[in-house]
Amino acid sequence: MDGALGAAGTSAAAVGFDKLGNVGVLYHGLEILGGGAILTGLVLGAIGAFIVDKRFAHAAAFAAAGAVLTFFGFMHGESIGIAVTPTVAIAYAMVAAFLFGLSRYAIVASAAMPMSDNGMATMPAE
Repeated sequence: MDGALGAAGTSAAAVGFDKLGNVGVLYHGLEILGGGAILTGLVLGAIGAFIVDKRFAHAAAFAAAGAVLTFFGFMHGESIGIAVTPTVAIAYAMVAAFLFGLSRYAIVASAAMPMSDNGMATMPAE
């Protein structure tokens, strides 16, 4: 974005962050999410694919990896170090915990519902 604005002979500060926000361009958010875009795409894509496949434990592992990579600045950071973007790393850790909880819930829920001979879930007789 900075390159495009620079080619136009201006900058985000010159245009005004409020004006950018009014037209839907959240500059600060783009700045945070833009660092390490290749790793970010891989990790978020893997999380999404595993969620679609209902493999929540695998998605949780990738979210945890995203938390570690973000904490050290490999993703969502402009430099590599310790606690480069801690709030984003905490968000990844929260997503990992949520997905891990879903993976445990799916096991408990499937064990509680009996299956018929054709593999379909059946309601317990009352």
